[in-house]
Amino acid sequence: MSSTVVKINHIPVNPGCYLFKNSAGKILYIGKAKNLRNRVRSYFSGAHDSKTTQLVTDVADIDFIVTDNEVEALLLEARLIKQHQPKYNIELKGGVRYAYIRLTNEEFPRLESVRLFKRSDTVFGPFAVGFARKNLINLANSLFKLRVGKRKSVRVGSRYMIRCSVPPWKRIITIDQYAADVARAKLLLSGKRQELISTLESEMRQYSKNNQFELAKIRRDQSLALKQLAIEQKVDLQKAFDQDVINFVRLQSSVVMQLFNITRGVVSNRKQLTISLPNPNIDTASLLNNFLTQFYFTNDIPQEIIVPEKVTERSVVEQFLSKLSGRPVKIVVPIRGEKRKLLELVKKNVGATLKRGDSALFELQTRLGLPTLPRRIECFDVSNLGADSIVGSMVSFADGLPDKDNYRKFKIRWQIGQSDFDAMHEIIFRRYRRVKEDGLIKPDLILIDGGKPQLTAGRTALKALELQIPIAALAKKQEELFLPFKRYSIRIPRSSPALQLLQKIRDEAHRFAVTYHRLLRAKKFEKNRYIRYN
Repeated sequence: MSSTVVKINHIPVNPGCYLFKNSAGKILYIGKAKNLRNRVRSYFSGAHDSKTTQLVTDVADIDFIVTDNEVEALLLEARLIKQHQPKYNIELKGGVRYAYIRLTNEEFPRLESVRLFKRSDTVFGPFAVGFARKNLINLANSLFKLRVGKRKSVRVGSRYMIRCSVPPWKRIITIDQYAADVARAKLLLSGKRQELISTLESEMRQYSKNNQFELAKIRRDQSLALKQLAIEQKVDLQKAFDQDVINFVRLQSSVVMQLFNITRGVVSNRKQLTISLPNPNIDTASLLNNFLTQFYFTNDIPQEIIVPEKVTERSVVEQFLSKLSGRPVKIVVPIRGEKRKLLELVKKNVGATLKRGDSALFELQTRLGLPTLPRRIECFDVSNLGADSIVGSMVSFADGLPDKDNYRKFKIRWQIGQSDFDAMHEIIFRRYRRVKEDGLIKPDLILIDGGKPQLTAGRTALKALELQIPIAALAKKQEELFLPFKRYSIRIPRSSPALQLLQKIRDEAHRFAVTYHRLLRAKKFEKNRYIRYN
């Protein structure tokens, strides 16, 4: 019995995190599980994809940390991944930390948002919600007329003129008076609102007693503003909330994610991140799970997150995010309506940022209504010169480029007579019977050189094999695209990168078929000539 198996047998069945390490003690992968022993054991039994197989081969030691429940395990996993950045975990490029409010160390301090700060800085936070952070800064600046901008204060006798964020935009004040206002702002930023209201009301009564009615009015207005804010916040939480809308495009070994921040119904910000995939075969539900837990561990968390597809263990992820933010968080997968339109808008924005090759694939996916980006396209053509000289070809393109190791040639064996329909049916049936039996990777799109009859031949072959693979036919005369279950063809503008890519693939399949056909004819001619002269 191997030492790894022995180690697994000693792993508890509790929830928690597991850490795979190599012989040098370096962490390769961090995961979480409801049952640690069963989850770790699954890596060392049964068949896996190449990336997982390589991971298991590299594992020399297994460590684990037990937690009370799945949510605690998820929190710990996110923290450990952020700390160690293991080789086999998904890597987020562009992630940032929580934001804080910093009080600058100046003669007349200012408030500013920061993500990085020194230990000696005066900071408040962290803030999981960006809207709340900005509102708090604006409120403090407005109530206490704090200095804004980096321009230095101008000395006017024993006082100073500072620029503030509310009318009259300039304020004459002494250093001591400003320090008192800063102290009140600190109470507000520290969450001591009731203590601040009591302080303001006490000062208001004192000013009134001393007949300083103008100053008393200022303190009264500040106190009333804070009380009114508490009421408005309770109402506002019931009628509006922040949302993030997330969509993505999968490429060969990465995913381009884009996120729209929607604040009170208005798009306020946009982020784009590229995720390197250690395992390109990861399913979308797991991908979204990993992204949400890692991204929101160090970013502002809204009340609602809109995603295009289901998330693995959605309820656990919602609990995880709710615990991080301190309030309920909901993950939504809309089918129709305004939220679905928002998802489509985000995806359109992702496509607009892709480089030319990826952009063509994205356009193709959109125009043909494909479920995934057509990273792998296999195209078929038939070439014949008489009933006894029919051949077929298949070319393969990966991410818009020829993958010549996966080109295939076919001699037509089953039919009698000349029929492009039967020939196309045969080569597609033979190709995907092999794919099905050998467990080979299926393409994201099958393209056929021809029209509706050839498309029907291909669909019939796939149906006989009980396979569901997107399929289309491109007719050369008008460059029309025929799709299953569509009565009429569709036409893509000739200037479109998507159509140009399809033409390139179709022409390559035709060239490959004609080359093979000529080769067979040349061999047949040489054979006949040899027989004739011998």
